[in-house]
Amino acid sequence: MPDLKHGVLVAAMVLAASIVSLQSALAQQCARQTFEETRYVVCTVEVGKADLRLFWKNVDGEPYRYFSSVAKAVRDEGRTLAFAVNAGMYLPDFSPIGLYVENGRELRSANTAEPEGSLGPVPNFYKEPNGVFFLDDASAGILPTNEFLKRRQRVRFATQSGPMLAIQNKVNPIFIVGSTDRTRRSGVGLCGKAVRFAISEDRVNFYDFARLFRDHLKCPNALFLDGGRGVGIYNPAMGRNDRSWHGGFGPVFGVVE
Repeated sequence: MPDLKHGVLVAAMVLAASIVSLQSALAQQCARQTFEETRYVVCTVEVGKADLRLFWKNVDGEPYRYFSSVAKAVRDEGRTLAFAVNAGMYLPDFSPIGLYVENGRELRSANTAEPEGSLGPVPNFYKEPNGVFFLDDASAGILPTNEFLKRRQRVRFATQSGPMLAIQNKVNPIFIVGSTDRTRRSGVGLCGKAVRFAISEDRVNFYDFARLFRDHLKCPNALFLDGGRGVGIYNPAMGRNDRSWHGGFGPVFGVVE
């Protein structure tokens, strides 16, 4: 009997240590950082070692809209949603504006249209160049949309958004230093073998947001995902389950444990 009690105690201790280790790993995936007096949350994923996916519709063919809906679907698989962020701009029906590939299936084709009308500011998606984040089992990439389409590359996941923030270690030249166009923004960068997602907790202009990726996070290529009321993150370790003021999100990036 003492041996049995000892075995149960050891098993309980191992389980508790595993839970603490998992919680620690999830906490380390996302961290608060400050760059030039602007606060951010930065989440890092190592390609090939994390199960990074894109989510849009549930089994009934309806957009998930909320991070909590994605988390429930993942729980139904017996897995855990470690964190999630919005994965690009979307239409009022929560469908992607541009290219969207999920599990190797192209559910939306690439959008290479010009913005309608010539007056007023150009919508962010159509600011040149926009780009595509793509992922297969062992590698990831971020390319301007035209370059991605020339490659005719089959991928497991892809989402089109824009504009590009950094291109081959250069800030997109359309951005204005000191611009007063400041709002919360979200983006994704490719930094060696790491994919880094960042959302700003404070308002920031495009130029400074691009420099966050190039100069602070060391990402030669980075893509804008969304801004303003469409910025959000899910991370239980940080107590975050944000909601979009648009009534929900469209495509969502999620890391599944």
